[in-house]
Amino acid sequence: MAEAFAAEVAANVLAKLSSAAFQQIGCFWDVQDEFEKLRDVLMAIKAVLVDAEEQQNHNREITLWLQKFKDGCYRVEDLLDEFEIEALRRQVMERGSSRRKVSRFLSGSNSLAFRLRMGRKIKKVKDMLDEIESNKSRFHLLERHHRVRNIIHGQRETYSFVKTSDVIGRDEDKENMVAFLMDPTDEDGKGDDIPVLAIVGIGGIGKTALAQLVFNDERVKTHFWLRIWVCVTEDFDVKQLMIKIIKSATGTTMCKDMNKEELHKVLRDGLKGKRFLIVLDDVWNEDKRKWIELKDLLATGGQGCKIICTTRTHKVAAITSTVPQYDLEHLSYENSLSLFLRLAFKEGEEVQHKNLVRIGEGIVRKCKGVALAVKTLGGLLCSTRVEYDWELVRDSEIWKLEQKENDILPALKLSYDHLPWHLKQCFAFCSVFPKDFEFNSLQLTLLWTGNGFLQYSNENEEPEDIGNRYIHELWSRSFFQQVEEGVFYSTFKMHDLVHDLALSVVQNEVNSFNHCSTRNVRHLWLEASGQGASTLPNNLDHLRSLIISSNEEQKASSESLIADYISRSKHLRVLHLVDSSFEQLPNSIGYLKHLRYLSIYGNGNIERLPNSICNLQSLQTLLLGGCRGIEALPKDIRYLISLRTLCITTKQANLQESGIGCLSSLRFLRFYACGNLKYLFEDMQRLTALRILVIDECKNLVSLPPGLKYLTALQILVISD
Repeated sequence: MAEAFAAEVAANVLAKLSSAAFQQIGCFWDVQDEFEKLRDVLMAIKAVLVDAEEQQNHNREITLWLQKFKDGCYRVEDLLDEFEIEALRRQVMERGSSRRKVSRFLSGSNSLAFRLRMGRKIKKVKDMLDEIESNKSRFHLLERHHRVRNIIHGQRETYSFVKTSDVIGRDEDKENMVAFLMDPTDEDGKGDDIPVLAIVGIGGIGKTALAQLVFNDERVKTHFWLRIWVCVTEDFDVKQLMIKIIKSATGTTMCKDMNKEELHKVLRDGLKGKRFLIVLDDVWNEDKRKWIELKDLLATGGQGCKIICTTRTHKVAAITSTVPQYDLEHLSYENSLSLFLRLAFKEGEEVQHKNLVRIGEGIVRKCKGVALAVKTLGGLLCSTRVEYDWELVRDSEIWKLEQKENDILPALKLSYDHLPWHLKQCFAFCSVFPKDFEFNSLQLTLLWTGNGFLQYSNENEEPEDIGNRYIHELWSRSFFQQVEEGVFYSTFKMHDLVHDLALSVVQNEVNSFNHCSTRNVRHLWLEASGQGASTLPNNLDHLRSLIISSNEEQKASSESLIADYISRSKHLRVLHLVDSSFEQLPNSIGYLKHLRYLSIYGNGNIERLPNSICNLQSLQTLLLGGCRGIEALPKDIRYLISLRTLCITTKQANLQESGIGCLSSLRFLRFYACGNLKYLFEDMQRLTALRILVIDECKNLVSLPPGLKYLTALQILVISD
């Protein structure tokens, strides 16, 4: 997993190079030939990436080669951004300055200087990619466009047998399942009306074990004439499923060479008039047509037939289940500890090792109720009674421990492998948050947007809608857990083991908790104590996101420290300084020309923002809510022409004209705790794209401006307190 999503980064860059916008930019600056050459070399390398990513586990040199290629792709992305930034600067100059200044700025000499500078940069990046492309021949990589099916998943073959005493803490779940199967109100269930129950949960939580318990319950054995267990293939091949069902129902193995029509006849004869239970274990199929095809083939059963599916995704459950899906809860701490002790010790042996049991309690807490994680770590320690070995497991991240193919991390990795490529980057980015961190959907969407992770299928799609769709998809696949549902956004968190999975796929690209061990880090979380600054490399040129976390005890208070980060991170896209306490934002903030997201939310000390912030023409999100000391907004705020999300707290009684009203890209605007504010700005004619307007805790506001009638795209208006 060392060099994840190189192909995804390349695809993102290629999509940008092939866009209509960059075809126009190429023509305008007469660099279309150079863009074409970049595209060609990227395509040549991308063609072998599938093979390279699969071979890197056996060849460290390929891992390093992939790292260089990914670095090259990010360099190309920075290069393309510079062209976009220049186009935005020209828009600003044409809009806001005197004719004399504009003509000087747009003069031939200025344009020629930019063209020459960018020509040199393109050549440098092209030479780097050419070298990478020439080195690929050393590895004898093959051109492939599809990954071979994951070998671990290909070997996983579940069966119906289970030793009941080995399953702990699922008695209530089993009784709920049995009640569903024996429900007399469903006795007419046959054909299209067969009741289907989907058991949903994260990989390793115990879905298969629960299904096995139910399948082998004596009441179930008596109730159903046929009980059929099918471990479903990844591609949900209906013909193969028919063969498996026939084999389980009739015992015959003579049907492998039959066509579908012949198989259907045998299946129909085998199930006709019989009350059956079918368990479909480990279903990944999201194609409803395949599911309907299979269910139609089972229409010959008798009354009272039932189907149970186990799956990791809510989307599969929505397709298959005819009754409310069964969300399998995590094991309780007590049951997890009981399972762990049973695996780590021989019967009764734990009473002789009280210190190990105490350490084991900490290990069990790491597992957060996921049965397979408990089994993995219990099995890992069953052969050692050395306290140091146990403490090492307790104090280590699970993703750093040695894993066998059926252990927890490979099991979770299957879910990651099934993600579409555009979701892999978005999920992996979330490893930047600490464990148990709760994030809301709006915040995460803004961070993803700032990093350019969202993929647009058409020009009319809004990033806010795409982000919400991505979040729902990750929740549906059990990567996120919903904590709370709100009006504007919902709150989520990741299970600790899912967080470990995210860390394992990014490794040196995302660092949190002040551990910046490599200059290749791109997304960084730092605690506000400032102790992490001394460990940072001098050159943070690769850094895309910097999140500095503050709390009541420790706040980011040093302007010089912030200035230091800015000077070393010229390619930052995201700067998150929430709940900080510094009094000034450095003027050098204006040099972060790639910056798309800036938040100083909750800083009560800052009084003014430097006007240089208005040089950030790429800025899409500016969060100033809770900054109760701000006396006035920057006078040139109208030049933030890419701004989509703006949250403001200010001491002003009146807002300037030709300010916020000029920000025609705004989609979300919030005024929060503006205690002196009496009047909003009148010039709202340009805010025709604004979708959400929130006015919250502005207690002296006299009236709303007549200009509200121009907000023709407004969907939500909130006036609170």
